[in-house]
Amino acid sequence: MKTKKIIFMGTPDYASEILSALLKDENIEIASIYTQPDKPVGRKKVMTPPDVKVLALEHNLKIYQPTRLRDDETVAELLTQECDMIIVAAYGQILPKAILDHAPCINLHASILPQYRGASPIQQSLLNGDIETGVTAMMMDVGLDTGDILKISKLPIADDEMVVSVFDRLSSLAAELTLEVIHEFSALSPVPQVDEASSHCKKITKADGELSLYSAQDEYNKYRAFTPWPGVYLESGLKLKVMSLEEDEKVHQSHTILSIDKESAVIACEQGSLRVSRVQPNSKKEMSIIDYLNGKRLNVHDQLS
Repeated sequence: MKTKKIIFMGTPDYASEILSALLKDENIEIASIYTQPDKPVGRKKVMTPPDVKVLALEHNLKIYQPTRLRDDETVAELLTQECDMIIVAAYGQILPKAILDHAPCINLHASILPQYRGASPIQQSLLNGDIETGVTAMMMDVGLDTGDILKISKLPIADDEMVVSVFDRLSSLAAELTLEVIHEFSALSPVPQVDEASSHCKKITKADGELSLYSAQDEYNKYRAFTPWPGVYLESGLKLKVMSLEEDEKVHQSHTILSIDKESAVIACEQGSLRVSRVQPNSKKEMSIIDYLNGKRLNVHDQLS
């Protein structure tokens, strides 16, 4: 089998899992790595490299971290590199046409396209309560996740599964799919997406984590999608760190404490209720909700705000 020379573009752990699989394949040669610049992380703003860069350094790969992939100098440098294809996974920048024309560009998008084009497909699948998700390998074009589909791999989502678990399973699935597509590329027939069936998802912000306590099912899905980041919290800023769906049908006055036991409290939504066991008040450490309620002298029938 002829060795395939690959330029790889990706940034987070999802992408590093795919890169790891490519590095283990003796019939694949990594020509270079493109990833986002190091970013300040945490309160102390420590400059931290992307997951893909960490892995690339371990294997002494050539690394590029352009602030703008579209800059003429960056494009010119890439066009000097010979490759059979460019693999892109959660890179975080749009590829200009000159790069798209340089070699077949294949994107591994974490949804069943044309569903959930955009920045947060895994979270969106949980927000919508989907029972299935997947990874789509597609040919890239100048649009946002609009290219022709090469192959799709799917997996089920449990109704209580958290985003970290889905990320992990999709990363492994994407790694397998990437190898299949690279080695089967000449035999695959790209299929155009049906634009009329498409949907989009936006970049997540901290504000998306605020809960209204209207629908217990919707709020629980937010918790599944946004834990650990940006987390879910009430208008007061109280973070709900560990919770589960109690029921999703009964009508209540929202925020009412319906019951308390030794380890948790049931909090009312307008429709349904949530069982909460761990919380984190503003500027304080995480604690059990029982300790929090005792400190606030709140009991059954009081309002959690």
